[in-house]
Amino acid sequence: MSTPLVDVLLPLAVPGAYTYAVPASLEGRLGVGSHVVVPLGKNKRYSGIVVRCPGTPPAEGITLKEVEELVSDRPVLLPSQVDMWRWMAYYYMCTPGEVMKAALPAGLRLESETHLVAAPDYDADDLPPIARTILAHLRGDKGMCINDLQKAMKGLRGMLGILNGLIRHGAVTVSEKVSMGYRPRTEQYVVPGPACATEAAAHAALDSLQRSPRQTALLLDLLSLPSGERIARSRLMKMHPGAESALAALVKKEMATVIDCEVSRLTTDGTMAEPAPLSPAQQRAHDDIHSRWATHDVCLLHGVTSSGKTEIYTHLIHEVIAAGGQVLYLVPEIALTTQLTDRLARVFGPQMGVYHSRYPDALRAELWLRQLSDRPLPLVLGARSALFLPFRRLGLIIVDEEHETSYKQQEPAPCYHARDVAIMLARQAGAKVLLGTATPSIETYHNATDKGRYGLVTLTERYGRVQLPEVEVVDVKELRRKKLMPTPFSPRLITEVKQALADGQQAILFLNRRGYAPVLECRACGWVPHCTACDVPLTLHQSTGRLVCHYCGASYAVPTACPQCEGTDLRDMGCGTEKIEEAVQTCFPEARVARMDQDTTRSRRAYDRLISDFRDGQTNLLIGTQMVTKGLDFERVRIVGILDADQMLRQPDFRAFERAYQMMSQVAGRAGRRQTRGRVLLQTRQPDLEVVQQVVRSDYGALYLSQLAERREYLFPPFCRLIEIRLRHRDEPLCAHAAQQLAALLRPYFGDYLLGPDRPLVARVQNQHLRQMLLKVLPAWSPQQVRQTLLQAAATLHASPTYRAVTLLFNVDPQ
Repeated sequence: MSTPLVDVLLPLAVPGAYTYAVPASLEGRLGVGSHVVVPLGKNKRYSGIVVRCPGTPPAEGITLKEVEELVSDRPVLLPSQVDMWRWMAYYYMCTPGEVMKAALPAGLRLESETHLVAAPDYDADDLPPIARTILAHLRGDKGMCINDLQKAMKGLRGMLGILNGLIRHGAVTVSEKVSMGYRPRTEQYVVPGPACATEAAAHAALDSLQRSPRQTALLLDLLSLPSGERIARSRLMKMHPGAESALAALVKKEMATVIDCEVSRLTTDGTMAEPAPLSPAQQRAHDDIHSRWATHDVCLLHGVTSSGKTEIYTHLIHEVIAAGGQVLYLVPEIALTTQLTDRLARVFGPQMGVYHSRYPDALRAELWLRQLSDRPLPLVLGARSALFLPFRRLGLIIVDEEHETSYKQQEPAPCYHARDVAIMLARQAGAKVLLGTATPSIETYHNATDKGRYGLVTLTERYGRVQLPEVEVVDVKELRRKKLMPTPFSPRLITEVKQALADGQQAILFLNRRGYAPVLECRACGWVPHCTACDVPLTLHQSTGRLVCHYCGASYAVPTACPQCEGTDLRDMGCGTEKIEEAVQTCFPEARVARMDQDTTRSRRAYDRLISDFRDGQTNLLIGTQMVTKGLDFERVRIVGILDADQMLRQPDFRAFERAYQMMSQVAGRAGRRQTRGRVLLQTRQPDLEVVQQVVRSDYGALYLSQLAERREYLFPPFCRLIEIRLRHRDEPLCAHAAQQLAALLRPYFGDYLLGPDRPLVARVQNQHLRQMLLKVLPAWSPQQVRQTLLQAAATLHASPTYRAVTLLFNVDPQ
């Protein structure tokens, strides 16, 4: 009888899965989705997922290693998820292992780490003092992992070299230890003990405690519990403060028993309610969506800002859940989950879960396992990573603000777009997709109109028939020429903000650049400090008093003198949100100011606090980057100031005008969302630019037609697909030469449709030099043939020992 086999996927950038033999102890216990530990190479052990059972038979003469351990009898993956991972690896030209690493929450990934133990009979007398100290830490059966040893040695320099010497001389043995990050949360509960098993025994126990009133009170509460019930130890101690010793005495007498019980980290509080009634316009849009779904699985809801799209989503979610289905609600920014959680919780209560990267690993792992249980949550709200969650009865996926670039993963692989993966996931599950936005991406709108691939529903009026905000363009070029604008704010903007604050209203100031100033410059010789690891100038952050690289995160002390000319006149150039905050405190001293950018929202609680304070009126002037443009809903915002529209308009990207229109229109939509009409002041040096006038008129149709004409002429999406090819290496000449070699391999197949190789705008990041190419893929070409050609060229390049260390990344559909 042949040995059963399984194919196991490992979180490594290798082309496929590895085949392992199933030992007799695990026969019949493994299936697709099983979480196992397997050996790889001489010493390594990895956790993997069984993706095929039975596995692929090996070539003749090959001896297979065995699966070492089954982590849990319950699978951590559904077969449908395995299929989705394979599709993502195929479409986005990466490996299934890279998809696995991105998909599984860290709490469910078993980590293999090097474990060190000192040889028990090794004579350490002749060793140097530092080596003897290392051995002392490693004595005993448990030993230590390398990370713990480094902490114990307080980051001793040269420790690894000393350790390698000890390993070579047999003083230290090495093994691989696998551990799981996720542990179920447990809580202590108290129940009556065996000494109170019968009514007579309980009476006898109480009689014996007549001189111990505190123990008697505790035992009476325990005996009053309904049969089979238990009470949390923390609750019992709240009922009897200072009774810890009394409880310990009861446990010792076996009158009480303390047990550890597994409890959920997920919030299960709250009640459910019916959604609020829809307005006539919302009801028409709701009904039209159902009509479009009759002929299209994907529908675009193109509704102006503050038209009440979220309320329509709520009704659709309610209908799907009532029919026994599940809903995935995707948002582009973690900040959006804060407001949406409050709104949706009022309707769906304990039926809703939240999943994104700012949540603790253990909480995400628990939600993942909950979705695999027989009691999955019907509604999950999350950022793009929520796509990877298991769903058994998926009925609807909502992609809110579908145009947002945040849905696109940049690095590491897979470089997926959550909107496109959502559509594929829904197709696999037989579910519907609703894409919602006030400013659709050109490609999505093209699919909904000219191509007819998606259904289209429009919502042209704001909720309550409130008018769209009035957009007023301020020509700052003329104001600066006349020296009428000494601050980042035009006189008109200062007047409007002061009036809004005086009337008890709020204002938002938008600048898509964090930090204090993007450049520090020597006025004498023009020297600008750059990051030593990246080809970018350092950004001045006044809050920390440091210069920071926004690419690698390195920080440097602010110089007091120029290293080139020794001049001391170093001036900051340009504005970031920190400088705007400083200027606000001067121009609007009465304002209660908050700043929302990456620096002030590094934790989930920081997001929540900023948004709730502004919503409740604790702050009345909000300064922010693109975070404030993404669907936030505030009642009292009258004025929005777009401080530097030109920064968005001058980006070297064929999508620059589209992105600028979307960002300016979205932030403008934060104004006047309730009773009174809001006002937007758009500061620019190019007031006559066509896209600026389109923002003023809120004319998405004109933007779409003008962008479509340009892209048709110059062959850009939606008239072709793009694949960006990135090469990276520490040696710049080698990286450049590898790019030339790869281009030479591809040019015979793609000709002039392959652009490059070129140096990108930022040509070095973290001491890795970069080169890039751009391939325009025509609709008539076979996607499979294009993929095979690219992968074959990459394999040929890496087959050369010279280029084997060059990192190559394919970014399909770059944004």
